[in-house]
Amino acid sequence: MKTASKSAFLVACCLLLLTACGSKSVGESAGIQSSPNALTGMPGINGPVLFVKIDDTQPAHPQIGLDKADVVYIEEVEGGLTRLAAVFSNALPPFIGPIRSARISDIDLMASYGHPAFAYSGAQKLFLPVIEAANIENLGAELEPPSIYSRDPGRQAPTNMLLDPQALLTKAIVTEKRNIDTAKSVGWKFGPLPKTGVPILGVDLKWPASSYQLTWSVAQKRWLLMYRHEPDLGSDGIQLGSPTFIIQNVSITNSIYHDHNNNYTPFSNTVGSGTGYLLRDGQSISVFWNRATPASGTTWTLKDGSPAYFSPGQVWVALTDQVPTFTTPAPTGTPAPAPTK
Repeated sequence: MKTASKSAFLVACCLLLLTACGSKSVGESAGIQSSPNALTGMPGINGPVLFVKIDDTQPAHPQIGLDKADVVYIEEVEGGLTRLAAVFSNALPPFIGPIRSARISDIDLMASYGHPAFAYSGAQKLFLPVIEAANIENLGAELEPPSIYSRDPGRQAPTNMLLDPQALLTKAIVTEKRNIDTAKSVGWKFGPLPKTGVPILGVDLKWPASSYQLTWSVAQKRWLLMYRHEPDLGSDGIQLGSPTFIIQNVSITNSIYHDHNNNYTPFSNTVGSGTGYLLRDGQSISVFWNRATPASGTTWTLKDGSPAYFSPGQVWVALTDQVPTFTTPAPTGTPAPAPTK
């Protein structure tokens, strides 16, 4: 382990053991600032990577702890619904949830993070050996006590399981001496806005039974999220959003797994190459992605092969095979539509 990474790892472990740092970053809690977090480009600590599966159905909203994630993936699951995979390495909220089960697409997503901790609630029986064989630290709910994976009495099952991430990592790292890799670059780079962007007001993303809408906030300098045309609020009542949102065009096919209703589990292929859109600074930039192997990071480039730089901050990645609908500003000189009653 490199010296810088080892130091960050030890700082994170000590803080997990000695203090409940709440929503503060590991760096803030320690009173220090290291080099930028590798996943967000923002000042902070590259702490142990925690990969968490979160429900994304209507009853699961508002979700808990997403605003503190470094990266959030939107992936398709059975019935055309969506589920989230959130990555934490710099800040640990008091709780994360609602926690739900793992899916086959998670294995490749986690591979580029090295050997992360994986928090989830159950999996299909045939899929369990795949999880055990993966290069991850399996910290699923079936293996941990109810003091770590608890039930929210204000919610109904199956969308009421909450995770105490600090307790989980303290037990795994400090008590059980498990090895969990610290955050590192997973391929993307941060830098200035590319010159090939097209101004947009927003975008509509659809899956067979789910949808997300984004609008650019000039005041907040981030994309504000809507879930099924309603503001996507966190548990604190603040609308979720991020300065960088990636639409990654991937192949989505049926895997060998299925649920009890015989709905096949979709597999989103994130290894190989393809196209997509980088959304930042109120613009949409056409990009290309490439990932040679599961263990490789995903690089993002422009048409000329130069890097497609992300804006520093939280990153959302939507894995989809659907064509997004963009809303663009009206051309200059075009009359505004007549107001409706």
